Amino acid sequence: MSIGAIRAAVSLRDALIDPNLLGNVLAGPSWRTWRALLLATMGERLKPGELEIFRRFTGGRTQAPPSRVEEAAFVIGRRGGKDRAASVLACYLAALVDWSRVLVRGERGLVLCIGPDQRQAKITRDYIEGAFDHSPIMSTMIVGRTADAIELSNRISIEVRAASFRRLRGVTCVAVIATEAAFWQTDEGGLNPDSEILNAVRPSLATTGGPLIIISSPYARRGEVWDLYRRHYGPQGDPLILVAQGTSRDFNPTLPESVIARALERDHAAASAEYLAQFRTDIESFIAREVVEGCTVPNRRELPAVSGLSYVAFTDPSGGSSDSFTLAIAHRDRSGRGILDLVREVQPPFSPEQTVETFAAVLKFYGVAQVTGDHYAGEWPREQFRKHGIAYEPAEQNKSQIYGELLPLLNSGRLELLDHARLAAQLCNLERRTSRGGRDSIDHPPHAHDDVANAVAGALVACAGEGVALWRKSALPIVVAPPRGVGLVYGVLVADKLGTRGAAVYWAASRVRGNPLCVLDCELAPLTPALLHGVVQRLSELSATHAASFKPALFTSSDYLAAELARLNCHAQAVELIAKDPGLALAAAGHINCSRVLLCESVIEKPYPLSFVHGSGAQDDDPLRLAFLIGCAVGLDAGRAAA
Repeated sequence: MSIGAIRAAVSLRDALIDPNLLGNVLAGPSWRTWRALLLATMGERLKPGELEIFRRFTGGRTQAPPSRVEEAAFVIGRRGGKDRAASVLACYLAALVDWSRVLVRGERGLVLCIGPDQRQAKITRDYIEGAFDHSPIMSTMIVGRTADAIELSNRISIEVRAASFRRLRGVTCVAVIATEAAFWQTDEGGLNPDSEILNAVRPSLATTGGPLIIISSPYARRGEVWDLYRRHYGPQGDPLILVAQGTSRDFNPTLPESVIARALERDHAAASAEYLAQFRTDIESFIAREVVEGCTVPNRRELPAVSGLSYVAFTDPSGGSSDSFTLAIAHRDRSGRGILDLVREVQPPFSPEQTVETFAAVLKFYGVAQVTGDHYAGEWPREQFRKHGIAYEPAEQNKSQIYGELLPLLNSGRLELLDHARLAAQLCNLERRTSRGGRDSIDHPPHAHDDVANAVAGALVACAGEGVALWRKSALPIVVAPPRGVGLVYGVLVADKLGTRGAAVYWAASRVRGNPLCVLDCELAPLTPALLHGVVQRLSELSATHAASFKPALFTSSDYLAAELARLNCHAQAVELIAKDPGLALAAAGHINCSRVLLCESVIEKPYPLSFVHGSGAQDDDPLRLAFLIGCAVGLDAGRAAA
């Protein structure tokens, strides 16, 4: 449809000046930038000062659009007036543009405002209603109002909807205004990706020639908003696809600088996106879709319970109002692969008590007497599951750590997943964020969920890492200092397979027979001469501090390390046979579960993950864990130590 077939009853410039129309909505110098860009969006001639604003915020475009644009994307920082500007555009396009030539008899045109959810979309609707109510002329055009729509006398309706491609079809739109689109789901294989949402609304504009307007703060460097920005921001962009970018204070000079400064100090990466309108570089997709698809068994929806198999279960509880309550059951096959057997999801609203009862019945059917879950709601899950004969054990790791252990299992193809659309979408939608301190965290993006993925990851990590956990963190008591009467302080030094990292664990053995061993300290660092010097020095310090009866001893996992220490005039005993013993972890578990191993408080405070506090996970190339296991064997297994 030709844009020439659409006539403006009044220009946007005149409407923004006239107090009887929209003159009171974007009035004053603080709205100058928004007024210039909205005028350019409508293809109206810009004054010299307005053209300079246009050039500045469109990446150096020298020519304003020759006519009303087909699409526009405004990438603006938070508190930059986005919803108010969107409402002005919606009011103008609905009330002050004549669409009668492009609407057939009996047809109503729609100005569709869509947001990440209904609540977000309703914010724009409230601004629109306020603009109409403050216009003596436009307010007379309203012939009907509902919570989600405003009907006008000119056969145009303004309606707000949540961003769902299934609910946006079958309408004739004269304009679509999409808010916060950078925060819509971006995974192409997901259940409601941003590409499908925009693909659903673009055809609704085909017969009217109306514009698609996207107004959003930026987020990650992916998705439709990023794609529009990448292709059309700057002079190389399509003249009829306008992309503008600006900070919060560029578009709202009344926002205090101190607010932005404090936000940048707290989290520079997040605040750069929120207020400086920069797409984030510290967020990346965590799991590739190809990896998930490679582990998925097509058309396998669920596996029946099999007698003789040992199953593990993980649940992600919910109160029933916002998040789903989920359950996953898995087992480990003879080859060591983790097999996902069952996924259950109850979406809100629901009764939490009734859901627990249902899940308990499923667990009993699979012969599972204990389920693991997060620390949601304190004792509530434990009490509820106990009522139905199921033990509930809070997970020792948070979900970010669980996801971290899931990734190598997926990448190595050691898992079999069910053909479950929501699971695949949630796994592929997970994000890795890097904090200012350099630590990674893994979670779902804003406005998304990971309830199914969390339960599945917990079950598969528990059964597939190295089998079910041989011991729990709670089996390693924390003490301030080792028991009195230290006989020997010894250390164990281990290198990884590449010889790039070294780990040392320092132990105290008591003079009193039957007293437990105590881990005094540990360290993990690049394998350099400085680390070797440091291990020797630390061992001497700990021996003196605890007044050990005997000289300190040092053990290594290889002859090579023993030789390197000999160069430093330090005697160390290589215990390669112990290091290669396949039963090492199982033997350690027996001692740990009988309370024969203690941890000093200083060990728990280390800045790196202590893999040995959990009785699951691979030990092949984890020097810290192997040093711990060797230390248990040397101190508690006479047979192994003699070897």
